[in-house]
Amino acid sequence: MGRRGSKWLAAARTPLGACSIVLLTLVVALAVLAPILWQDRAFAVDTDAIGQGPSGTHLLGTDSLGRDILFRVLVATRLSVTLAVLATVIGVTVGLVLGALPSVLPRAAGRLVISVVTIAVAFPGLLLALFFAVIFGVGTHGAVLAIAFAMAPSFARLAQTLAASVVGRDFVSAAKVAGVGRIRLLVRHVLPNIGEPLVVNATIGAGAALLAFAGLSFLGIGVQAPDFDWGRLLNEGLDGIYLNPAAALAPGVAVVLAGLAFNLVGEAVAGVVGVRTRSARIGRRSVPAAGTAAAEEHGDDALLVVENLQVAFPRPSGWTVPVRGVSFTVRAGEAVGVVGESGSGKSLTGLAVSRLVETPGVVTADRLEFAGTPLLTTPERELRGLLGTSLAMVFQDPMTSFNPTRRIGRQLAEVSEQHQGLPRRKAFERAVGRLRSVRIPAAERRARQYPHEFSGGMRQRAMIGMGLMGEPRLIIADEPTTALDVTVQRQLLRLLARTRTEGDTAILLISHDIAVVSQTCDRMLVMYAGRVVEDLLTGDLAAGPRHPYTRALLAATLELDTDRAEPLTVIPGRPPEPDRVPAGCAFAARCPAATDQCLVEDPVLESVTAAHRVACWHPQEDAAPERAREAVTAGGAE
Repeated sequence: MGRRGSKWLAAARTPLGACSIVLLTLVVALAVLAPILWQDRAFAVDTDAIGQGPSGTHLLGTDSLGRDILFRVLVATRLSVTLAVLATVIGVTVGLVLGALPSVLPRAAGRLVISVVTIAVAFPGLLLALFFAVIFGVGTHGAVLAIAFAMAPSFARLAQTLAASVVGRDFVSAAKVAGVGRIRLLVRHVLPNIGEPLVVNATIGAGAALLAFAGLSFLGIGVQAPDFDWGRLLNEGLDGIYLNPAAALAPGVAVVLAGLAFNLVGEAVAGVVGVRTRSARIGRRSVPAAGTAAAEEHGDDALLVVENLQVAFPRPSGWTVPVRGVSFTVRAGEAVGVVGESGSGKSLTGLAVSRLVETPGVVTADRLEFAGTPLLTTPERELRGLLGTSLAMVFQDPMTSFNPTRRIGRQLAEVSEQHQGLPRRKAFERAVGRLRSVRIPAAERRARQYPHEFSGGMRQRAMIGMGLMGEPRLIIADEPTTALDVTVQRQLLRLLARTRTEGDTAILLISHDIAVVSQTCDRMLVMYAGRVVEDLLTGDLAAGPRHPYTRALLAATLELDTDRAEPLTVIPGRPPEPDRVPAGCAFAARCPAATDQCLVEDPVLESVTAAHRVACWHPQEDAAPERAREAVTAGGAE
């Protein structure tokens, strides 16, 4: 069986897929077989059984002419489903044309089409359907066109959005340069790239069309006698609903079940043709092995132990591994900084430790333990209590970390309600206390405000306060001072230091600013291209780091007294992309000390002293550059 066949088979085995198949098979079977088997019985008039309730002869009773309601509901399946599907096909086709045309038409004509679609989308779908029903006339054909044209604007808007994301790509520009005509450009280059989401939405839209058609027939402007669909049967059964409720309930239930079948099929199709399919397919491959670092000794006070951590993401041609074999230890009460350029894997390492890397990302490690608990093998339910109370995460942008629709105090209180079982009132009081402890003035009033009413620095403090709702033993702060002025930055760093001192809390501070880390932390991990290239005490920075990359970061640090007449010190080149890490040392292309060995062999992180590890074939022995030494000294004095 091919890959696509295996994907459909896997989707069919899920509860959603199995349920959708069963319901859709039932609807299709009734649409095909019911008129063949029970057409005569559905139209048979029995004057002796007019208006009867359910009985052994007529399971759902009879209508005003004595016709069996059950058989009429079953026979109506074909017309109801056929008309809904037909209306969906027409609506999707019209919407696709309207949505895709602006991407190939001249700008003025395209804007006109977009304006028309925008106005149409502003009207409710049922109101549009009634409007078009008046235009096209009462009856089956008019109802089909009315529903189709009412559906078209929503599909046109979707197609416009999808087409706009494709038109700007290079391959479309190349086709235009090559002289490809507009129609051919639309058919060959735009539509094939937006087909999958349109198919999914069309499948789901068929359920809405079925409901709309039943509504028009119920109002008397859809299917006309002697034909009948579920909407018309519902209208007929409503007159005698108090005498025989089944006459009205049966067609209503049929509409619900058929609509549910279409919607479930749409969701199942989305799971197969969507982005998740590619991730799932690649996820079956074995994750590539990462390089290992020299074993690090762990004392009894080790709070977080990370050995050979690797984070990988699937892509069509293999794996992207932005974190490659990271190993370190954080002890109780210790402050460890993680520095490096953007893209070095700092934040992703913090997310992996916090169990926040979502599927399709894959996290592996030889050992990943927090407070003696293995994080990769312990069930999620058992970890929830530990991570929710003993580990706090402070993100770079608290505006996106806080829910903008909920008040700050309620968001903090939720932590205590979920993990400590406190009642709502006491949890809120605890939240106010935590806001007060992080130096937020008028904490009780501020707790009733929304995130947008806080300044950037106050949101960061509130985020730290959320972490303190439990009794955190480790705070992971992911660039908490980015985009803040130096005054607020200093306040936050002091707050973290005070929290560490008062609660013997360990801190893992992730930052691109090596001066900030040197002020705040006891130890520093320098990351480059997804690996730790140096692990040293911050007190040893002035004496001289061993790795050329660490020395380059120090040399590029700016100070207030930096001579503006001199050119800025920069690191030549740029870090490699995670999926294009070269063989050998990843820093070799930018390193002035690189040799042929660096280009073919990747150095392992090894100990040079009891508290210093470096991954370099040619570690520097001389003291740090004068400018770097002054920067660190100035940072420590501050």
